[in-house]
Amino acid sequence: MDDELLGRVFLTRVIEPGDETGGRWVRERGVTEVVRRLREGGRPLPGVSGKRWAGLCARAGLAEPHRDLAVARAAGARFVAPGTAEWPGQLDDLGDARPLGLWVRGRPSLRMWALRSVAVVGARACTEYGAHMAATLAAGLAERGWVVVSGGAYGVDGAAHRGALGAGGATAAVLACGVDRPYPPGHARLITRIAEQGLVVGELPPGDHPTPSRFILRNRVIAALTRGTVVVEAAYRSGSLVTARAAQRLRRHTMGVPGPATSALSAGVHELLRGDAVLVTDADEVVELVGDIGELPPDRRGPVLPTDLLEPRARQVLAGLPARGAAEAAEVARRAQTSEDDAIARLYELRALGYVERHGDGWKLTRQTMISVRGGRRPC
Repeated sequence: MDDELLGRVFLTRVIEPGDETGGRWVRERGVTEVVRRLREGGRPLPGVSGKRWAGLCARAGLAEPHRDLAVARAAGARFVAPGTAEWPGQLDDLGDARPLGLWVRGRPSLRMWALRSVAVVGARACTEYGAHMAATLAAGLAERGWVVVSGGAYGVDGAAHRGALGAGGATAAVLACGVDRPYPPGHARLITRIAEQGLVVGELPPGDHPTPSRFILRNRVIAALTRGTVVVEAAYRSGSLVTARAAQRLRRHTMGVPGPATSALSAGVHELLRGDAVLVTDADEVVELVGDIGELPPDRRGPVLPTDLLEPRARQVLAGLPARGAAEAAEVARRAQTSEDDAIARLYELRALGYVERHGDGWKLTRQTMISVRGGRRPC
């Protein structure tokens, strides 16, 4: 095994995810030199205090990269480093905050899956509406050949993963802990199923635990890995908004699913939509944004009414009849802005179709027309 890969495994045990100072050391000095300095201790590398350097060196003294690789193999995981064939190049957009490497469980290629992926994130304590929208969106994306990426958490994340799996599609969970340690514990079965049918991804080495800061930093990976991020329910203070803002900084598509104006759980989404995020309501609208040229949603239109099938001048005469009572042909012609002869011809045509009936010298709408076309009320 080459020193570069082994060194990166070592550094995942020492440097926290998203640490730009550590990322700068690696970029400027190389992995081997940074590993050597941390193992030897001595004078700190630039950008850290003596106290922090001492903490890093203490971690370095406990790091066992060969053991981490063995534990990962036993759990069915592998280590993917930048520059290797499976590394998703879009993660390089994170600059010095780029992961030192990723631990991956699952058989598919991370790089190939990331090329056609969308993040679906949102509130942990979501409503039934939020869970329904997340699952429906994810299922629709999966059916269209897109990989659904989320964080494996309760609420919207779990609903998105289940929606994709239920549709027989692809999904990937990006965790804030070791990939051999399902978190939250209540999602152990779900994460195991994702690992069997999709991918479980994380920056932290085997056995490492999540912390609040690691959840926040994990979100930048979700944003960078995917073509766009959809937020389904989020309060003003929500980790999913961190993902959306990271996506915006990375110039990825940012989308939001609207909710009730009175719902605090949709307030953060609505704030995004007032900015640069795009409103979406289904998978077709998401694919229109993140997909290739020509992947357009179907035309949106309301239901076709029987009167829509009438010839325009017949519709005009029909509209000239009063909602209640009868009217003579001359009055109908005046309202329809046509001649009386033309109005009479159209009225007989409409009678044959069951829209109107004749009462003496007058004409009126049939009862069925009043119900179906006007709803029994005079239009406003």
